[in-house]
Amino acid sequence: MGSSLEQSPLPPSSPVSASVGDSKRSAPFENLHIREFVGHKKKVHSVAWNCTGRKLASGSVDQTARIWHIEPHSHHNKVKEMELKGHADSVDQLCWDPKHADILATASGDKTVRLWDVRTGKCSQQVELSGENINITFKPDGTHIAVGNRDDELTIIDVRKFKAINKRKFPYEVNEMAWNITGELFFLTTGNGTVDVLSYPSLVTLQNISAHTAGCYCIAIDPTGRYFAVGSADALVSLWDLSEMLCVRTFTKLEWPVRTISFNHDGTYIASASEDLFIDIAEVENGRSVYQIPCKAAMNSVEWNPKYNLLAFAGDDKNKYSVDEGVFRVFGFETP
Repeated sequence: MGSSLEQSPLPPSSPVSASVGDSKRSAPFENLHIREFVGHKKKVHSVAWNCTGRKLASGSVDQTARIWHIEPHSHHNKVKEMELKGHADSVDQLCWDPKHADILATASGDKTVRLWDVRTGKCSQQVELSGENINITFKPDGTHIAVGNRDDELTIIDVRKFKAINKRKFPYEVNEMAWNITGELFFLTTGNGTVDVLSYPSLVTLQNISAHTAGCYCIAIDPTGRYFAVGSADALVSLWDLSEMLCVRTFTKLEWPVRTISFNHDGTYIASASEDLFIDIAEVENGRSVYQIPCKAAMNSVEWNPKYNLLAFAGDDKNKYSVDEGVFRVFGFETP
């Protein structure tokens, strides 16, 4: 299908630029390095930074989440880590409280959603929902959590009471979701190639945007509030003006269905990844691809740090015996 799968992947110690010969365009990234973080027993499905950018959470098929203290400017790879145990199935996605640097929410195939205080490593709240949970996101003010399951059901959880306050079942595939920065709009990506725009908290549908020719898998809101981006099975990433709900441009470097996307802290770059053996970094304002980070496997999750140009990423990595490697990596360090 895509020619990129025929190329042998480069080792993580040798980042390559997408624009060889044009040093000006790739200058912010060309001398930066990748560090690998090992701890999980099976593959990592989700990575997420907390609001201060000092802690990173990873969720794995091994039924645990882990917390890593990562100093952006440290010159070594030694980090403190903590294991969060309690789920009885894969931790498919996780997200941090946008207003609290030590509160993490996890969604699992065991039908529960759990809230953790990472100062103690203990689960502080949990609620059992009706299906296998695969997507989770916090409202920007930290008051509500949205959860999506394999049965295309959306549940809204009140964080203070930790109870479901709204549920809606969809007659079609729904995937990742996001609030806009003010929390007044709620976006759902669907298998129909649309983005459903709902008012919040009523969840009344305001608009169905025909975004792609194939299913929409992932969505990200630009931190400045100007744009949202959508990744699709058609291998494209589309960028949308949030005030006009119009497509501004598309990013076309990937050749396989786009699984995960993320804006950097100031909205100047967008990272996108798929089964292609690289992560693409492009300039938001003009769509130019400026750098590609080599990968060894299909990617499950990419996320920029909220303060620095550090990109965490995790995929379906396997060792030479074809056994899952429980690793994730962070690109953007000035020293190896």
